Amino acid sequence: MTDKKKVPRQPMPEQAPEQRRRNFEEVPLGYTADTALLEASRCIQCKNPACVAGCPVGIDIPGFIRPLRDGDFAGAISKLKEKTALPAVCGRVCPQETQCEERCVLAKTGEAVAIGRLERFAADWGRTQGESQLPQLPPKTGKRVGVVGSGPAGLTVAGDLILLGHDVTVYEAFHKAGGVLVYGIPEFRLPKAIVQNEVDYLARLGVKFEVNAVIGRTETVDELLERHDALFLAVGAGLPSFLNVPGENLIGIYSANEYLTRSNLMKAYLFPQYDTPIVRGKNVVVLGAGNVAMDAARTAMRLGADTVRIVYRRSREEMPARAEEIHHGEEEGIELHLLTAPVRFMGDEKGRVKTIECLRMELGEPDDSGRRRPVPVKDSNFIIDTDMVVIAVGANANPLITSTTPGLKTNKWGYIIADPETGKTLKPRVWAGGDIVTGAATVILAMGAGRLAADSIHKFLQTGW
Repeated sequence: MTDKKKVPRQPMPEQAPEQRRRNFEEVPLGYTADTALLEASRCIQCKNPACVAGCPVGIDIPGFIRPLRDGDFAGAISKLKEKTALPAVCGRVCPQETQCEERCVLAKTGEAVAIGRLERFAADWGRTQGESQLPQLPPKTGKRVGVVGSGPAGLTVAGDLILLGHDVTVYEAFHKAGGVLVYGIPEFRLPKAIVQNEVDYLARLGVKFEVNAVIGRTETVDELLERHDALFLAVGAGLPSFLNVPGENLIGIYSANEYLTRSNLMKAYLFPQYDTPIVRGKNVVVLGAGNVAMDAARTAMRLGADTVRIVYRRSREEMPARAEEIHHGEEEGIELHLLTAPVRFMGDEKGRVKTIECLRMELGEPDDSGRRRPVPVKDSNFIIDTDMVVIAVGANANPLITSTTPGLKTNKWGYIIADPETGKTLKPRVWAGGDIVTGAATVILAMGAGRLAADSIHKFLQTGW
């Protein structure tokens, strides 16, 4: 029998940095079956597993690791799908290190069980075996639910409610279902085929998908309510944020939303097969330091940049991106220019961005976010040369839904007001969740909001409450 205390956490094999910095293939290569069995053997199967409490969708973590440990891979993926419609996605992009793995008992004296990597292995095994067996579906209830948005919150609601016998139709504004999983996260972190596989699974369960459906334009929420018993709004936070500094409208300056969407949905990553209209900068600057900023910087490197610099007004300790993403970016040659803030963009005679005037910063007292506030250093102005800039300093709520829906209340930032325990909005028969309620957050938190809303919607459809 394996001595769990002596088995170290198994590393994930990866593409070498010098290779991957110029291709869009996935960076981590996944566990082999033998490695997965060895890592699964480390789980001590706690009677009161704290890891489960750290998962926003409540996956039975010891429950899926147990069959995996015993070589029953089909049993592992079956257990996962009891609680999540997106195991292959979660295994790749969830911040396990600050959620389930942070609470693992083994983390108190050493390294946590690699829960995310095991989830990815089980999901990938299931996908390579062909179409998985569908669970037994209950009789139809005759109730119809509309889901606006096909990102992680919307797909979770759809997956939960279809398993409870309700008819579900998902409305997606773009031509591909998947929301931010498709247009926001780059191919090298989350391959499009994997998202499509998860969407296809939901379609096999009976979920209907209507793409190119811009709710608020093609139809309103009130019109959808005429033919649905309940609606769930999961439209994300897709309105770009800008800096409002001089020169921001120069050619070659993108919002991260536009840059990543062009790269992902218009297939710039497959150049020259697809001649996507996107500037391919040689000297790229990305403003911001979250996961979206790292995605944009690493995308620019793969699209042929000679230099890519992250410019951030705080220090490394305050960078909101996952440590793994920062590490991978630095391995690929991304430069970090910290305690630096842009104050002006300057262009050439054709109106193309050429330089950025910046200020050195130092950290003062903490602000409302709990991070130390950056304070300008007097007379520290300097110039950075660039031919392309991506602004990745956050996103706002798109007003399209809220401005066309009477009775849907929003807060001062434009996000929909919804009960955090149920997702119920102040408009009857309408629920909301994910980034359109919380502001930009993680995939798994959006899924958690979807799970709570699905429970509430189901209760309403049963009792009228």
